[in-house]
Amino acid sequence: MTKPVVLIAEELSPATVQALGPDFDIRFCDGTDRAALLAAVPSAAALLVRSATRVDAEVIAAASLLRVIARAGVGLDNVDVKTATQAGVMVVNAPTSNIISAAEMTIGLLLAAARHIPTANAALRRGEWQRSKYVGAELYDKVAGIVGLGRIGVLVAQRLSAFGMRVIAYDPYVPAARAAQMGVRSLSLEDLLRSSDVISIHLPKTPETVGLIGEQALALVKPSVLIVNAARGGIVDEHALAVALKEGRIAGAGIDVFANEPCADSPLFQFDSVVVTPHLGASTAEAQEKAGVAVARSVRLALAGELVPDAVNVKGGAIAEDVRPGIPLAEKLGRIFTALAGGVATQLDVEVRGEIVQHDVKIFELAALKGVFADVVEQAVTYVNAPVIAADRGVAVRLLTAEESPDYRNVLTVRGTLADGRTLSISGTLSGPRHIEKIVEVLGYDVEVQPSEHMAFWRYADRPGVVGTVGRILGDAGVNIAGMQVSRDTKGGHAMVVMTVDQAIPGQVMDEIVAAIGAEWGRVVDLANG
Repeated sequence: MTKPVVLIAEELSPATVQALGPDFDIRFCDGTDRAALLAAVPSAAALLVRSATRVDAEVIAAASLLRVIARAGVGLDNVDVKTATQAGVMVVNAPTSNIISAAEMTIGLLLAAARHIPTANAALRRGEWQRSKYVGAELYDKVAGIVGLGRIGVLVAQRLSAFGMRVIAYDPYVPAARAAQMGVRSLSLEDLLRSSDVISIHLPKTPETVGLIGEQALALVKPSVLIVNAARGGIVDEHALAVALKEGRIAGAGIDVFANEPCADSPLFQFDSVVVTPHLGASTAEAQEKAGVAVARSVRLALAGELVPDAVNVKGGAIAEDVRPGIPLAEKLGRIFTALAGGVATQLDVEVRGEIVQHDVKIFELAALKGVFADVVEQAVTYVNAPVIAADRGVAVRLLTAEESPDYRNVLTVRGTLADGRTLSISGTLSGPRHIEKIVEVLGYDVEVQPSEHMAFWRYADRPGVVGTVGRILGDAGVNIAGMQVSRDTKGGHAMVVMTVDQAIPGQVMDEIVAAIGAEWGRVVDLANG
């Protein structure tokens, strides 16, 4: 059997390859060489990168077999997540791999800037002993302003508190009470800028944060302030920072990241009061190994068809062991629902009942959506793009849960409203220690049938002879019946036949049965593919 190709486009820790194991065809290319990347990526099922490889729409379009993009690090500035999502490609990163290294780098830059360590080092190496020239500043009892209280911002706040600094923070997404629990006082950005002796940036790069610390912000700070950015280039406006330094409106800075990288020329390089490093925040052996191992594990899960906790464009997250067996059933119910409906619903509810709802069952909604659209759209439907496809088609989706389940320990229902107002539903459950799948309700009729590759459904007026007629027509067509169940609403009312067969029922045979028994409708469901 051909092994899936895993393309590693940048230098990663040797532990990455070890963590991938022997199940993949591991290949290498230089992701910064555009031609080489585009030539290598069409065969790849997984693409592993760091920050230098640009994975944009052109690369994703060229990679028809691609199922997962793995960024061995935290940021995703170089990955077009939106295009990947639309293509059904999972995007994963290693969100906690470098947080210690990045926090320690921030402290290093701050101390280096506060005590003029790089310039004093360079001067002494030139034979210049100039103690009085490099008088620095203590951190003790000063105010540290943390812009962004995410994982790294919190770590930096803890470390600066240990220096005896008073820590304040700006983060509109962290409640003031939560900040107070960490010993941090929450302020507006303007108040933080005015109050801080040290300002450290810990925000993601977004359209809202680009240039956040620019001319207007720098007009508010103390002239003795030190600014540190080891987060993302562009959040601090480098030109505005250089102007403020030149005019003496700030004392110094520590900068590890730049708007354009690699950066070999910057107006900041002319100032001895600025400590600059070439994006070294994650450049420790420990961080690189943790990042490589984390994304290798994620790639293994993704290529095995599993959800990945570190996937940034999938809303499932970690899956409890009790939930996992129900995922294939949810997908089958979604496929059967669409076949019965003969189209796509405008409103779709995925309802989960029973003790299973004690766990996170979001994956059932994703699996049901994957099934609903599997036989409708030309593109491959995955856990990643199923919600996007639903949104593009105007399908409103809800996940409903309840602990009460009077008839079964757990039951999963896919229910939808069609454009003409009709409401259809199908329910299933898992039975016994082997988790045997069973369909237990179809359009309100109680049944108990194991789903199979080939199924058929008919609804007709209840009367004698129908089952025999169906059996005769199928027998004449050479289609063997594997199982069948008839359910009816009332005696002499309407009945539903759910049948499993060994072969697919040809369309003309289905039409003959519908006509022969006077069925209101009949549907063939083929689960053999997909």
